[in-house]
Amino acid sequence: MVVSASFGAGHDGAAAELSRRLRALGHQVDRHDFVDLVPRRAGARLRGLYRRQLTVLPHSWGWLLALAGAPRLAGAAAALTASADDALLAAIGDASAVVSTYPLASQVLGRLRRQGRLAATAITYLTDLSVHPLWIADGVDVHLALHDDVARQAKVLGATDVRVVAPAVAPAFTELVPADALAAVRARLGLPAAPIALVVAGAWGVGSVERAAQDVAATGLAVPVVACGRNDALRRRLNRSGRVVALGWIDDMATLMRACQVVVQNAGGLSSLEALTAGVPVVTYRCLPGHGATNAEALDRIGWVPWIRRRRDLAAGLRAALDRQDRFTPAAALPESFTHLVAA
Repeated sequence: MVVSASFGAGHDGAAAELSRRLRALGHQVDRHDFVDLVPRRAGARLRGLYRRQLTVLPHSWGWLLALAGAPRLAGAAAALTASADDALLAAIGDASAVVSTYPLASQVLGRLRRQGRLAATAITYLTDLSVHPLWIADGVDVHLALHDDVARQAKVLGATDVRVVAPAVAPAFTELVPADALAAVRARLGLPAAPIALVVAGAWGVGSVERAAQDVAATGLAVPVVACGRNDALRRRLNRSGRVVALGWIDDMATLMRACQVVVQNAGGLSSLEALTAGVPVVTYRCLPGHGATNAEALDRIGWVPWIRRRRDLAAGLRAALDRQDRFTPAAALPESFTHLVAA
């Protein structure tokens, strides 16, 4: 069984790819959304609150995440998730292993293992490059990390069996796309012939997206094309500006990324890994508070994605990424250890 949570698309995207790979190996796989397992629609209300928080008062999420290890917040997380224990246990049934891609689901799995109620092996797949305390649940058997540095963070927080594994990125991002197919995508979406900076902000299109796009446009180095996800209000506002191309939900993100010359991201999640796997340069700019900033710092520290912290540095950062474009391939785009893991 694989359990994720529909808080944006990152947790679900990793869960979908893990499920696909396990099925390809001959396993029977059930997949569940943790939001649906919390009784009395409390999960859906929490998701709505989280989305509103990121939209209206994003810095409050940073403050909350900074307190993630505090006993009071840990107790609140335990109380919130306790109501999902029986539903998650029933959903697991006779599964031999459970993989979680969401921290609160991992908290439930750890508690069920500690209580002796869960016989299945409990595994957490860490979707972030930075690890906050709620990711590490006592009782979970194995934590899967995307880099040695992530594994180190997990061990500092008390994880025992931590293994570095390949990122769960769909195979579409490793496939070569013919030039005529890329040209067709550009024409269909109305993209200009000039260099394109694809600005991504997750499924919800949250953060300082408009300011980031306008800043990119002001450099004159690339036309900003914003993937607004399901944020239709953002898409309409940006399209009225005249300097930005704003797109709604995109099903074939792999081809769109390859039709662009650089990806500008703000959260350090799945989109970053997808772009790296596709061989497209990535930079972080105007990142989200909380996990966006900690992921940005981690990606920059391990040398995967440079973090452009100031507006005055944006032009130089974009120019450096664009200058690298001709040398980028799906293998060369990734650090050696990362490429080895993908191949494995």
